[in-house]
Amino acid sequence: MFKKVNKNENRLQRHKRVRKKIHGSSETPRVNVFRSNSNIYAQIIDDVNACTLIAASSLEAEVKGAVKNTGNKEAAKLVGKLLAKKALDKGIKEVVFDRGGYIYHGRVKELAEGAREGGLEF
Repeated sequence: MFKKVNKNENRLQRHKRVRKKIHGSSETPRVNVFRSNSNIYAQIIDDVNACTLIAASSLEAEVKGAVKNTGNKEAAKLVGKLLAKKALDKGIKEVVFDRGGYIYHGRVKELAEGAREGGLEF
């Protein structure tokens, strides 16, 4: 018998492996990405104090009003730019990127590129 493949379990395994190496601090917080079928979410997290500093998602009015579909690359890029804008307003310029076990391709890549265009340094 074959074991049934569960994509989310595999992603969580990759995420655990990546999180052993990536750690956000007060000086360089961690950008975490979560992707669902219809939306994309990003948070800037300070792991030392265990708190979320900034959050942005495709559910926010700025992004939702600008795009027709919130689950595509265009929306992901806008979320990245919005996250960068909020971070720069709080004085955060340099971050560590945590792709959350997802492959650095498609919406995750667009979010990262949007954040870079917005002024964040990875």
